[in-house]
Amino acid sequence: MNGAEVNGAEISISEPLVLGIETSCDETGVGIVRGSTLLANVIASSMEEHARFGGVVPEIAARAHLEAMTPAITAALAEAGVTLQDLDAIAVTSGPGLAGALMVGVGAAKALSVALDTPLYAVNHLVGHVGADVLDGPLAASPTDGPLEYPTIALLVSGGHTSLLLVRDLVSDVELLGETIDDAAGEAFDKVARLLGLPYPGGPEIDRAAVGGDPKAIRFPRGLTQQKDAAKHRYDFSFSGLKTAVARYTEQCTDAGVPIPIADVAASFREAVADVLLTKAIAACRDHDVPRLLLGGGVVANARIRQLAEERCAAAGIELRIPPLSLCTDNGAMIAALGAQLIMAGHEPSGLAFGADSTLSVTDIQA
Repeated sequence: MNGAEVNGAEISISEPLVLGIETSCDETGVGIVRGSTLLANVIASSMEEHARFGGVVPEIAARAHLEAMTPAITAALAEAGVTLQDLDAIAVTSGPGLAGALMVGVGAAKALSVALDTPLYAVNHLVGHVGADVLDGPLAASPTDGPLEYPTIALLVSGGHTSLLLVRDLVSDVELLGETIDDAAGEAFDKVARLLGLPYPGGPEIDRAAVGGDPKAIRFPRGLTQQKDAAKHRYDFSFSGLKTAVARYTEQCTDAGVPIPIADVAASFREAVADVLLTKAIAACRDHDVPRLLLGGGVVANARIRQLAEERCAAAGIELRIPPLSLCTDNGAMIAALGAQLIMAGHEPSGLAFGADSTLSVTDIQA
């Protein structure tokens, strides 16, 4: 083994075996990688427990992580065919995310690190989504061929985050170009689904409702895309006004006593979100002369967003990279992947002094 002493522990530098823990929201993710090869990706979701509330309840999420942690770790080890003693390092999401949920993962990772005398790497949840694209192996079958090249523009879209990043190097140079100034895209999907009487989570429900709908039936607003927004908010996002526009439209239908055309509303809303996301992402690629775009986050599962990304990237001569959908949602594999990349680049472990940071900046790749 090509090993090195790191804080008294010998770890493999060439292909470290890393266990990753992700608990930033409502999914308990535990993944195991060897170098860049994915060996296990176990996800325990508490989504059904939150459905009756129409959104994630932080206290319920934290309790669910506590209950799922040990079974998820056990399942991941069994899937990978390794033991805790085989691990070279442990990686964990330290932020951003829900504070209570993060604490569960951080606490578990620290306990394992101390018990096993194994190096610990605290990493950024958002950068982890980019790290998902470096994974290979049968479990990481991707529609994109070849390794990730730098620089790349990364568009990360989830229930809690909508961010546009310039990634010059995964482990040392990530720049935040823009982010949402109010609702995240996934949050907007959930709120609009509620307005239309659709269940939580809203993303897949709106996708289903939009089938057969006309995306041009209603011209909903595209936030922060006017010329006056270019100087200050060229790469920022805003979906609160869009959500309000849908609410007003449905109210007008109700006041007029006419049925709400749910398929048309869903399709038109979805089109507005996808249009804004891809317009700004393509602009970032052009402005920074970067010929590749990486999509990440659970909202990437939306069919129209993926379709529009393919169309616009093809028209602009931009390489589109989308990890497998199982690696787009929150998962421990992406955290393990980022930890392994840090090790292979020679970064020192984080130690035990770090805490859960719900507002961790995306420029802080490692805590």
